[in-house]
Amino acid sequence: MIRLAGVDKTYVVRTKAGRLRRLRREVRAVDDVSFTVDAGEMVGYLGPNGAGKSTTIKMITGILTPTSGEISVLGLTPTAQRRELTRQIGVVFGQRSQLWWDLPLVDSFELLHHVYRTDRARHDHNLAEFVERLDLGEFLDVPVRQLSLGQRMRGELTAALLHDPALVVLDEPTIGLDVVSKFAVRRFLQDTNRERGTTVLLTTHDLDDVEHLCQRMLIIDRGRVLLDGDVAQFKAEHGTERTVVVDFDREVSPLRLSTGEVVRHDGPRQWIRFDRRRTTAAEVIAELTAAHPVRDLAIEEPEIEDLIRRIYDSRSPP
Repeated sequence: MIRLAGVDKTYVVRTKAGRLRRLRREVRAVDDVSFTVDAGEMVGYLGPNGAGKSTTIKMITGILTPTSGEISVLGLTPTAQRRELTRQIGVVFGQRSQLWWDLPLVDSFELLHHVYRTDRARHDHNLAEFVERLDLGEFLDVPVRQLSLGQRMRGELTAALLHDPALVVLDEPTIGLDVVSKFAVRRFLQDTNRERGTTVLLTTHDLDDVEHLCQRMLIIDRGRVLLDGDVAQFKAEHGTERTVVVDFDREVSPLRLSTGEVVRHDGPRQWIRFDRRRTTAAEVIAELTAAHPVRDLAIEEPEIEDLIRRIYDSRSPP
């Protein structure tokens, strides 16, 4: 489905140096990236902001031309054969809309039927299925500008899949969504991949998205792919630490626990880090509740930036 071989993307940036002079420098957003994605895969493409995720996606979809290297998507060269490629892929950019802002949602879907010149019966079948699965029925006659972020994202997914694309590229599709909307989006993507065999490439900085959707993940940072492997294996090797955030009913001194370590303390709130290989969240919580009355608590997963730093640390020479 997707093949990248030695792909670079370099931008020229000019900065002021005095009143009249400007300095020219090159910024390499993507640096010698190579990977493949096979038909039917759901692959997560992770990294912090500015890592090169969106630049890669824009080259894959033909929006940007690589400075060097080769890209093939569905056997096509994205920039040279962009129109043909567009008919075979679906794209969702979390910060940009493909829906018509002032038109009712259903009118955007109708316009896309004409844009892609899809079969009427197939279009109507897909639309009915997606409206039911994404619970869009009551919003079809509402102008896009009046939809909530979660409602609009469900509309974006429908728009991206109406023409039966073989490949769907998603750039931060759950950014800013509430928990309910995230769950609906994830479930829809899982069903689409399983039932239709649609290949999905998902870029995100949210490790939860990848854990729920993908078996394989790539991590990119500073334009380079640091890791390409199995999600479960990555989690076992690098995501072993979790944090329990607990609010006691009054301020207490930092606890000494057998199940974890207090890494931060602020009034009645304490942050307890523990290793999931040696203990469970339930055991930590049991020890906390036995020590003092608990008002509230939450469990935090490690940030992707922290995991990337650990990868760097593990690969650095002794």
